Amino acid sequence: MRIPPHHDPACWGCGDNPTGLHLPLPAAEGLTEYEAYFQFDERHQGGPGVVHGGLVAGALDEAVGLLATWYAFPTVTGRIFVRYRRPVPINTEVQLRAWLDEARGRRLHVNAALADGDEALAECRAAMLHVPLEHFLATPEGRAAAERWKDG
Repeated sequence: MRIPPHHDPACWGCGDNPTGLHLPLPAAEGLTEYEAYFQFDERHQGGPGVVHGGLVAGALDEAVGLLATWYAFPTVTGRIFVRYRRPVPINTEVQLRAWLDEARGRRLHVNAALADGDEALAECRAAMLHVPLEHFLATPEGRAAAERWKDG
């Protein structure tokens, strides 16, 4: 059985999670670039008017994860380095980009950036690992997802 790349509906980054970002899924398998526009809101606030830094890192992790998962399903984050350049404002549309830097064996090197127009807000470098599908199928949620894909 082949299970295509997908993300869990409850995912904070791209799922239907009420506090999530609702990022779009990549357009196709095998792409080496990803781009999305979205905005954080009051639920994501750290200091007054700015996004919590952990959620900025989470958005960058989601972008590299989405790209890597659609490139080599399934993948997980092995390592991520985040650089914060400027505070990220809430209620402002920002651009989230990710691009594949290198793919070697099970390891994918993926970079991402968050920007407000031409202003760089944060960036990351990540090492993603292609893992056996059994990694996810070992959970009840993973088995349920496999059944949905098999039936649909």
